[in-house]
Amino acid sequence: MVCFVLLYAAIKQVVIRDSILQANNLAGIVLKSTRYAMMKSDAELNRAIIQNISAQSGVQHVRIFNKKGVVAFSSKPEEVNRQVDKKAEGCVMCHEKEAPVTTLGSMQKARQFKTADGLGVLAITAPIYNDPECANAACHFHPASQKVLGTLDIGLSQEATQGALASIRIQMLIFSLLTLVLTVAGVITLLKMIVLVPMKKLQEYTERSAKNSEATRPKNLPYELDKIAQSYYFIRVKLTEIEQEPFKPVNSGTVCENKQL
Repeated sequence: MVCFVLLYAAIKQVVIRDSILQANNLAGIVLKSTRYAMMKSDAELNRAIIQNISAQSGVQHVRIFNKKGVVAFSSKPEEVNRQVDKKAEGCVMCHEKEAPVTTLGSMQKARQFKTADGLGVLAITAPIYNDPECANAACHFHPASQKVLGTLDIGLSQEATQGALASIRIQMLIFSLLTLVLTVAGVITLLKMIVLVPMKKLQEYTERSAKNSEATRPKNLPYELDKIAQSYYFIRVKLTEIEQEPFKPVNSGTVCENKQL
């Protein structure tokens, strides 16, 4: 069971890591999809792109924050123009120090949480960088010194992933139980063949030998039990020979003469 727990933990880590990598790839696709609209300052196109992406199966939310932490675009209209707390989960990783972090690794961008309905969500927080073509665009007002223009936050439902993990867990549990049953059955069978059956033969032999001195010792016994049976056989033969020897009385006169000498 310990091996089962360790193996499941390793598989779970691999599944979660793959989910995070896929979520990061999706975040990259969203950033590239909205890039043109941002370059053109086309808010309507941005809203349409975000709504179309959020309508896909498994996408829980899509948000874009500006530099000040205000929601500029969201798949949930009620969130637009809402100020986000920089100490909130997903923001604190960049804003825990006085100088915000501008570069995050793939795993650092991810966070997991549950909604009010108990739905597991894997969210990716990806910075929107101020590339040279953004800073040099005629319609853009961000200076080249500003490294980050905003943040993309996309959340994916973990329902499918959790379902897959639950299926793996059940299959591994069944496999472990079957392995345990087969192992116990194999050990019992080997124990019976190697120990119990030979011991039974040896016991039957000793019982027969006690009643009949000519009883043959069993064959095909394991080495140790065969040695015991052989030793018992020779002892029994010797006892039989001694029992069959005629009784010789002792000469008392000779004994007394020996004492006088």
